[in-house]
Amino acid sequence: MIKNMSIILSEHFRLTEFTTSLVAVTRRIDNTPPLSAVGNLQQLCLHVLEPLRAHLGHAVRINSGYRSPRLNAAVGGVKTSDHTRGCAADIFVPDVKTGREWFAWMMDNLPLDQLIWETASAVLAERCWIPIEGFHKLSPTLSLPFKAKRGGFR
Repeated sequence: MIKNMSIILSEHFRLTEFTTSLVAVTRRIDNTPPLSAVGNLQQLCLHVLEPLRAHLGHAVRINSGYRSPRLNAAVGGVKTSDHTRGCAADIFVPDVKTGREWFAWMMDNLPLDQLIWETASAVLAERCWIPIEGFHKLSPTLSLPFKAKRGGFR
């Protein structure tokens, strides 16, 4: 297990951005990732999040990154969630218009297996985020087609 959460994953991302969780703190859940998850997060940063940041020209805020199995269960995540392996990150988007622009760019330019548009609820449609998942299924020599969740933007 990694105990130093200030580990640098890439030029602009630190491990702590992917492990910090209010639920973990309030419920006293250890959210320390194993070394394998740290390696996956580093690849996610290098091949997905850094290119997105370069395109945007500003920081990308992580809402949720690595989740220990216990934390994942506490937040209602599915047992097979890519978050538990460090292969997923939910990124904050400031508003729907901007989020749709980022989403379209990511679909066309990033090596992802799955990209989802999510909102807090129909009532809170302005509070949205983009889960980036399935990066672990890629290899340097294989380019998988993008698979959007059915229904497009929600």
